[in-house]
Amino acid sequence: MRRIAVLASALTLAACTSTDPYTGQTKTSNTAKGAGIGAVTGAVIGAATSSKKDREKGILTGAAAGAAVGGGVGFYMDKQEAKLRQELAGSGVQVQRSGDTINLIMPGNITFATGKYNIRSDFYSVLDSVAKVLAEFKDTAIVASGHTDSTGSSEMNQTLSENRAGSIKRYLADSGVAAGRIQAVGYGERYPLASNNTAAGREQNRRVELKLEPLK
Repeated sequence: MRRIAVLASALTLAACTSTDPYTGQTKTSNTAKGAGIGAVTGAVIGAATSSKKDREKGILTGAAAGAAVGGGVGFYMDKQEAKLRQELAGSGVQVQRSGDTINLIMPGNITFATGKYNIRSDFYSVLDSVAKVLAEFKDTAIVASGHTDSTGSSEMNQTLSENRAGSIKRYLADSGVAAGRIQAVGYGERYPLASNNTAAGREQNRRVELKLEPLK
């Protein structure tokens, strides 16, 4: 079993680490993680289905096939993340990654005027960049979620969050992203990122998020 793990790991070791151009830190890519898991799984299957004479060849063949399958989704999302970071650099939109999910955090102060749900005209170019990437990566489902601070009534905040998420959805759809891929939801003041007791905290809480996940 140790021999299987060593051989499988050798196939993906070169791709396991990369340097994040935004932090300068070395990290393990999601592609490499998936490929590594797939490689070990494929190697085990290859060993189990090969004769004793051809076991080493079966291990290598199975590991290579498993790595390709395991790294597929991760590689797709890695490419999409890199493209989004490139397009959104300096825009004020945060790009966050968790497993195979990409989250775009769009602060309220750059997307909408206070209490409004019409997208600010100076934010159009940023959304155009987002739409360009999303139209290219068609195998991604998109959830646009609106969030507010706790100022005002919860009913008003819920409606505002729904309308803002809907505005983002319509803009993306009008910009070439298939509407069927996009879901719009409003969460009002329910999921704050920071305390609503300070102006800085309330500013963080006023936002629209786009969650991007691979289509199943």
